[in-house]
Amino acid sequence: MKDKTWNKPTVSADQEMFNSLLELRKQIIEESVSDVQSTRHRQELIGKWNDIEFINDSKATNVDLTWYSLERLQGTAVWIVGGLQDGQDYSMLKELVADKVRGIVCLGRENSRVFKTFLGFADVIVGASSADEAVKAATALAQPGDKIILSPACSSHDLFDSYEDRGNQFSKAVKTFIESKN
Repeated sequence: MKDKTWNKPTVSADQEMFNSLLELRKQIIEESVSDVQSTRHRQELIGKWNDIEFINDSKATNVDLTWYSLERLQGTAVWIVGGLQDGQDYSMLKELVADKVRGIVCLGRENSRVFKTFLGFADVIVGASSADEAVKAATALAQPGDKIILSPACSSHDLFDSYEDRGNQFSKAVKTFIESKN
C-alpha cells in the first residue's frame, strides 16, 4: 500500500491559500460596495419611524440581488417579497431568512412558493395585495431597531407596471404611514 502522508502538508497549504483568496475576494467586494451610494429603488432608505428603517430595494428583481441585500443588512428585518414568480428558486435565501428575517410579507397575487419555501424559516408569513397593505403588515411585525425591506426577488408585473412603479408605491405608502404617526 502506498503511503499518502506526504500530501497532507500540500493539501493543508492549498486549503490555507484558498481560504485566504476567499477572504481577500470578500474584502474587495465589501470595500467596493461601501464606496457606492444607493440609487433609487436599490437599497434606498425611505424613512425611519419608531427606530424602524424602511428600505426600498424594488430593483432587486432576482434572487441573487435579494440575497446580496439581505446579506448586507445589519440586525433583524421584515422582508417584503413577491411579484411574478417565474420559476424563482428561493432556496439560497433560506439560511439568511432564518438568521435575519423576523417576518415575511408576500406582496403579489400568487405567493404559494414563498409560503412553502420559508415556512419554518420565518416566524410569521402574511400576504398583501398592495404596497399600503404590505407597509401596514410589515410595521405590525417589526420591532424597534428592525429594518423593513422591500426586496422582491422577482419581477413586478403582477401588481405593478414596473419595478419603478412598485418602488414608488412602496415609498409613497411608507411616507403616508410615517406622516400618519407623527
